[in-house]
Amino acid sequence: MAPMKVYGWAVSPWMARVLVCLEEAGAEYEIVPMSRSGGDHRQPDHLARNPFGEIPVLEDGDLTLYQSRAIARYILRKYKPELLRAGNLAESAMVDVWLDVEALQLEPIVRPIVANCILYPLEGRDCDQKIVDEKIEKLKKLLEVYESRLSCSKYLAGDFISLADLSHFSFMRYFMATEHADQLNTYPHVKAWWAALLARPSVKKVMAGMPPDFGFGSGNIP
Repeated sequence: MAPMKVYGWAVSPWMARVLVCLEEAGAEYEIVPMSRSGGDHRQPDHLARNPFGEIPVLEDGDLTLYQSRAIARYILRKYKPELLRAGNLAESAMVDVWLDVEALQLEPIVRPIVANCILYPLEGRDCDQKIVDEKIEKLKKLLEVYESRLSCSKYLAGDFISLADLSHFSFMRYFMATEHADQLNTYPHVKAWWAALLARPSVKKVMAGMPPDFGFGSGNIP
């Protein structure tokens, strides 16, 4: 069977979500590198794979998927369903809860912080400190919820690693490269949970392709 193909650029947090799942699953795959600066994602061949012109895209035989969380679920359903807690209704529901928290609560807060603190200065754009400050205040309140949850269980969905945890890596990796990373020091259970994620071989491998400056420093801009 031919390995799955993943289209995109490795520094993308959305790409990282998929790659971590592939590594956790031990699945065979190949990355088809694309250039964001070159506009590869807007070319007709890629728009045929994803009409929204986004990455990542996964090809598995005749099946083509886009949307990183949907791809992640597919990979784990196929290769490692225990990371979705398949077969246990209550545990799988908790995985879904914390996947939604990550998607609907955490990412909308962390993404603008990463953009303003890392990306915009590298692109010669001004950091909007007002937005950063507002998002940091929201993040503090959200981390209180995480701290409460992680004081009761080792991981977000329970005392087991799951996609709910792994999905957080993508944007948190870049947030933790900003000057606001010390926010986690106030939340010891969150800090310990993050350290446990960073210790996983899958995360270490994917993180090696995610320089904190998105490749700007080396000139390897995707």
